[in-house]
Amino acid sequence: MLEIRSARKVFYKGQPDEKVALDGLDLKLNTGEFGVVIGSNGAGKSSMLNAISGALVLDSGQIVINGDDVTEMPVHKRAMRLARVFQDPMKGTAASMTVAENMLLAELRSKKRSLRQGLNARRLADYRERLALLGLGLENRLDTRVELLSGGQRQSLSLIMAVGGEPELLLLDEHTAALDPRTADIVMQATVRAVDALKLTTLMVTHNMQHAVDFGHSVIMLDAGKLRLEITGDEKAKVTVPDLIGHFAVKTDRMLLAS
Repeated sequence: MLEIRSARKVFYKGQPDEKVALDGLDLKLNTGEFGVVIGSNGAGKSSMLNAISGALVLDSGQIVINGDDVTEMPVHKRAMRLARVFQDPMKGTAASMTVAENMLLAELRSKKRSLRQGLNARRLADYRERLALLGLGLENRLDTRVELLSGGQRQSLSLIMAVGGEPELLLLDEHTAALDPRTADIVMQATVRAVDALKLTTLMVTHNMQHAVDFGHSVIMLDAGKLRLEITGDEKAKVTVPDLIGHFAVKTDRMLLAS
C-alpha cells in the first residue's frame, strides 16, 4: 500500500520564479492496485515519483509504504522496497555489464545477500525463461553488454529487472514513451502480466491517454501539484479517451476563469 499525505514541495521558495511542485497532495493506493497517473507538463507527476523514491525531499508531508513512514528514509534504503523504470532506456541498467550481470544485481538489490553466490546455472536458466517472455531474443544474449542493446531491448530488460525482486511498490515513469509502437506494446503487455501475476502495487505515469484507458484499476489526474480527479471501479471500466480529454478541457477552462 502507498499513501501520500499532504505532500508539499516548493522550488526556489521566496524567489521570483518560485514554483509549487506539490501542493498538499493526498493519494492512496491499496495493495495490489495499479494506478495510472496523467496530467499536463508541470502538473507534479515527476515530483511525486521523485518524492516517493526519495530523490526529492519534501518540505512537509509524509510518504508511507505498507504502513511504514519512509519520508526520512534515504534513497538507497527505499530501493530495497520499491523499483522504478524510467522513460530513458539508458537509466536503470549498468551499460558496461552484461545482461545476466544486470539481472543479478537487480535480484540482489532487494535482499541482504552478497554477489558471491554469483551467476549459477539455476539463475541463468531462470533469467532465460523470464526474458523469453518478451519475444525480443534477449534470452540468447545473456553475455552481451547492455550498451550494445537497442533502446527497446534495454527498456524491456529494465522492466524485467524491476519486477524480478517483487518490490513492494513499482513506479513506472513514462516507461514506454521513448519506444517505437511495436516495442512499446511488448513492454506494456509484459508490464500487465507481471503486475497481475505478482499482484504488484503499481503507479504508472503516462501521457498516453489510450494507455490510461486500457490499463490499471484507476486513473489519477494531477494538476498544479494536487489531485484533481480520480476515476475508479465501474466508471474506470467505461471511461474513454474523449472523456479524459474532456476532463482536461474543463480543468483548462477553470484555470482561465480563475486568472
